[in-house]
Amino acid sequence: MFRFKIANRIATRLVAVLLAVIILPTFFLGVFFYRTSSAIVKENVRQSSIQVAQQAADSLSNILNVGSDTSDLVYSQVAIQEKVMQETPKTPDNVKVDNKTYINNYLNTIIYASSFVKIIYILEAEGTSWGSGIFNQAKVDRYDIRSFGWIREAERLDGRLAWTTLQNDKFSGAGDNTALVIPAARVLKDFGTMRNIGYVVINIDGEAVLDKISQIRLGKTGRFFVTDQQGRVMIDSNREAIGNPVEIGALGEALAQPDQEFEYAQAGTRYYGVKQPLSNGWRIVGVVPLKEVTGQLESLQRSVFVWSCGFGLLAMVIGLFFARRITNPIGRLTAHMKRVGEGDLSARTAIRSSDEIGQMSNQFNRMLGRLDRLMSQVREEQQKKQRAEMRAVMHRIHPHFMFNTLSTIKWLIKLGDNDRAYEGLSAFTSLLEANMGKKGHMVKLEEEIGIITKFLAILELRYSLAFKLELRIEPGVADFEIPRMLIQPLVENAVFHGFVSKNRGGTIRIEAEDAGACIAIRITDDGCGMSPAQLAQVTMPAAPDNNGTETGIGLRHVRECIELYYPPGSRMVIQSVEGQGTVIAVTLNKPQQQDTEQQAEGEAAADVERDDRR
Repeated sequence: MFRFKIANRIATRLVAVLLAVIILPTFFLGVFFYRTSSAIVKENVRQSSIQVAQQAADSLSNILNVGSDTSDLVYSQVAIQEKVMQETPKTPDNVKVDNKTYINNYLNTIIYASSFVKIIYILEAEGTSWGSGIFNQAKVDRYDIRSFGWIREAERLDGRLAWTTLQNDKFSGAGDNTALVIPAARVLKDFGTMRNIGYVVINIDGEAVLDKISQIRLGKTGRFFVTDQQGRVMIDSNREAIGNPVEIGALGEALAQPDQEFEYAQAGTRYYGVKQPLSNGWRIVGVVPLKEVTGQLESLQRSVFVWSCGFGLLAMVIGLFFARRITNPIGRLTAHMKRVGEGDLSARTAIRSSDEIGQMSNQFNRMLGRLDRLMSQVREEQQKKQRAEMRAVMHRIHPHFMFNTLSTIKWLIKLGDNDRAYEGLSAFTSLLEANMGKKGHMVKLEEEIGIITKFLAILELRYSLAFKLELRIEPGVADFEIPRMLIQPLVENAVFHGFVSKNRGGTIRIEAEDAGACIAIRITDDGCGMSPAQLAQVTMPAAPDNNGTETGIGLRHVRECIELYYPPGSRMVIQSVEGQGTVIAVTLNKPQQQDTEQQAEGEAAADVERDDRR
C-alpha cells in the first residue's frame, strides 16, 4: 500500500520525469561518447605502441648492423687472412709476435671507432687466437671452441653471421663473466681455397643494448625483450629468461601469429603486445597489462558514471523543489477538504497564487462560503420544523394526559368521594408543577420516574386498584436526559390495557442500563398481554394514525420523540404474550452533539410552553 501511494504521488511522477529527461540523454550521450572515445583512444594507443616498437626495433637494428658491418670489415681483410694462415707450429716466434701485434692493433682500432662493438676476437679451433682489449689466450685454451653452439651455427651458415644470446664474455679479462656482450660469429675463410681457417667473433656491447631497451617504455610496467625466429629469448633484462623459449601458452601462440599486435591472458591478467622484426632476423617484443592501455578509458567511464549520478541527483533536487511548490498547496487544500468532509465548514485555505491551484483554492473558499450559508438556512429551517413538530406532539399528548387525569377526578366527585378527589387533585397539581416548572423539554430519567410515580398514585385513586412500580436503574443512567413524557405513555398503556381492562392490579417494572453506545430501557408488566392480532396492530407504524385510541396516541408520541431526538438506529420494540404480559424495549443511541441538540430542544420546548400558556 505504501509503495502504491508513493508511486501515485505527483512529486514522484515529476521527479521520475525529470530523471528521465536528464539521465536518459546523459546516459545515451555518455555511451556514445565512451564508445567513440574508446575507439579513438585504442587507435591512438595502438599507433603509439607500434611506433614505440618500431623505434626500439630501429635502435636495436642499428646496433646489430654496426656489429654486422664490423664483422664484414674484419672478414674481408686479406692481410688478416694471410697472418692467420701463417700461424702454424713451425712459424718463427718473431713472425708470431709481428702477426699478433698487427692483428691486435687492427682490432683495437676498429673498437675505438665503434661505440657499440665491445670486443672482437679471431679464434682458431686449435692454436693461437687474437682479440682486442684485454683478450686472454689462457681463457680460450680452457674451452673447445667448437663445443659452443653459436660456433657450430657459424659453421653451418658458412660465412654468414650466427647471432647468439646476451651473455658474459668468456675470453677477456682476469676474472670470469666480465663484460656483458651479444656475440655474432662467422667462419673466416681462405679466399683462395674457401676453406675455414678460423672464426671472427664480434661482441656487441650488451649493456648498451639493455640501456636502449630500458629507455623505450610501453606503459608504466611494460617491458621489451628479443626473441629469435623459434621463440627463444635472446635479450632480456631478466637474465634467467635468456636462452629459454617464450612461455608455452597464450603468449607463445600470439607470437606465432604474423600480426604486429596481439592480446593474451596470463595468470588472470590480460596483456597487450606488439612485435617488430630486427635486421638480423630476430624480433623485439613489447608487452604491457591491458589495463594500463585502457586506463584512460576506464577513467573516462568512471567520469561518465559520476557525472550521470551527479545529474541524477541534480534532477532529484530540482524535481523535489518544484514538486513541493506544486504538492504543498495541494496538500494544504486536501487537508482543508478533509476537515470539511468531517463537518468543519469553517475551514478556509490561504493559498495565494495565480496558477490553477490558486484558482482552485479561491473557488473552494467561495464554495464553502455558499455551503455555510446554505447549511445555516437548512439548520434554521430544521429547527423551525422541529419546533413545529414538537408543538404538535405536545399539544396532542398534553390534552390526552390532562383529559384522563381530570376524568378520574370527575368520577371521584360524582361518586361523592371528595376526600379521594382532593387527593387526586393534589397529586395532579404536583404533577403539573413538576412538568411546567422545567425549562426545556428534556428531563433526567429519574425525574421522568418521579412523574410516573405521581401519575400511578392518581390512577390508583381512580380505579381503586394497587399498581406496584419496581425500578432497576444502573448508576449514571438516572442522569441521562430524555424528552418529557417519553416513558409515561407506555406505563399508562400498561395500566389501562393490561390491568384495568381485567379490573385488577399488577406490577410494572422499569429497567435502564448503559449499553455503551446506547441506553437500553425496558418496561415490563404482568398484565393480560396482547393477542398476535393486537400486537401486529400496535406495532404497525401507521396504526396510531388510523384508530386514534389512547394506545395509538401514546405509542405515536414515543416513536416521534425517538425519531426527533436520537440518531438513526434508535427504536422501540414491543413483545407481548396473551395472558402473561407485555415487554417494551426502548433503545436510545447516544447523540454525538447532545449539548447542542439539547439547547435546540430547550428552545423548542420553551416555544411549546409559551403556546400552552396562551
